[in-house]
Amino acid sequence: MVSQKITVNNPSGLHLRPAGILCNEAIKYSSAITFTFEGGTANAKSVLSVLGACVKCGDEIELVCEGADEQKALKALTDAISSGLGE
Repeated sequence: MVSQKITVNNPSGLHLRPAGILCNEAIKYSSAITFTFEGGTANAKSVLSVLGACVKCGDEIELVCEGADEQKALKALTDAISSGLGE
């Protein structure tokens, strides 16, 4: 298992479009991918779960990847979030 904290820098947080981009990136990997935010855990492969976390701009989440390709998955997701998830 690997994890990393990262700050969401999208102006509107993880609303529908960036949540979809995050999920599309996460489903490319066989590892279980979740993130924790304010004591809750969200499945990064589920748009509804990501939206339900209500992550806003400037919020810090902790990505957790567990599985065969966990290192690749963590790098890809942190890169995607750092780049603004298409915004």
